[in-house]
Amino acid sequence: MEYRRLGRTDLNVSLICLGTMTWGQQNTEAEGHAQMDYALDQGINFFDTAELYSIPPRPETQGSTERFIGSWFKARGSRDKVILATKVIGRSDNTWFRDDGSKGELSRAQVEEAVNKSLKRLQTDYIDLYQIHWPDRPMPWGSNPTIYRHQEGPSHPIDETVEIMTDLVKAGKIRHFGLSNESAWGTMTFLKHADAKGQARVQSVQNAYNLLNRTYEVALAEVSLRENVSLLAYSPLAQGYLTGKYLDGARPAGTRTTLFNRGQRYENPTAEAAIRKYIALAKEFGLDPAQMALAFVNSRPFLTSNIIGATSMEQLKTDIASIDVTITPELEERINAIHVEHCNPCP
Repeated sequence: MEYRRLGRTDLNVSLICLGTMTWGQQNTEAEGHAQMDYALDQGINFFDTAELYSIPPRPETQGSTERFIGSWFKARGSRDKVILATKVIGRSDNTWFRDDGSKGELSRAQVEEAVNKSLKRLQTDYIDLYQIHWPDRPMPWGSNPTIYRHQEGPSHPIDETVEIMTDLVKAGKIRHFGLSNESAWGTMTFLKHADAKGQARVQSVQNAYNLLNRTYEVALAEVSLRENVSLLAYSPLAQGYLTGKYLDGARPAGTRTTLFNRGQRYENPTAEAAIRKYIALAKEFGLDPAQMALAFVNSRPFLTSNIIGATSMEQLKTDIASIDVTITPELEERINAIHVEHCNPCP
């Protein structure tokens, strides 16, 4: 396993991060524990979760994934072997996260309530990386859209959020903080306020990044490299669509799109054409399509950790083994040719 430095911290995280959002609906607690056991044995030291999980968001399953991780920590005594990341929700109309039934926002009271609940569910007294799941301001779908439509609405100022996160670091509840589903403007604004006052600095951005959505490269890749803000890539298989399992309208039993009908982002004619070409390319080079897609993400110079999620041990083993796949210059050239022809069909 390869390890890369998280932002400007002293933490070295595994190239593969174990994503956990299916635990509590598609996966049982025992299955989640088995995945963590296997991941740790393979050298993965980085787990990612959220107060929102499991997915899709539901009041009755909210927090279940954190509870599964907490019970695993207690059973295995492995807290010191894991760099743990979780998230607080941004602005939301959902009212089941807070005790008083308030809609979600990044007020000090709500953030403090959220972090205390996460600590309790996770059965730990600190979180290594505490992430803002999405911004507390109106944002276009996808955070980095190919067509921008400006929105206005209520929000908490970013400088206030930086101050709240700084206070959580000082209190010892979190070690560092990061962003998710964020833009280049948002990331640089967080950095500006932190650097101006010597406060806690953003160490990471967790955004979607895959062969069908390379919008991170447009502006945020340079931010990652020049400001040492780590990309934690989620959805590297485009919600499973890059495996080809959903082609021609197929709906395999037990898959997320079949169960929850949440794959619209990846369902358009341009995306399907691109998927077919990526799968054909993988086969031409003698590669598993999923492993090629993951290896491409792994190989990016602005990538720190690639967040994989699996509902079966077979998927988990295949995905982790992507670290042994090399994207040669010839293969990268061919991948880029497809990208130019079908540029970011799923931003």
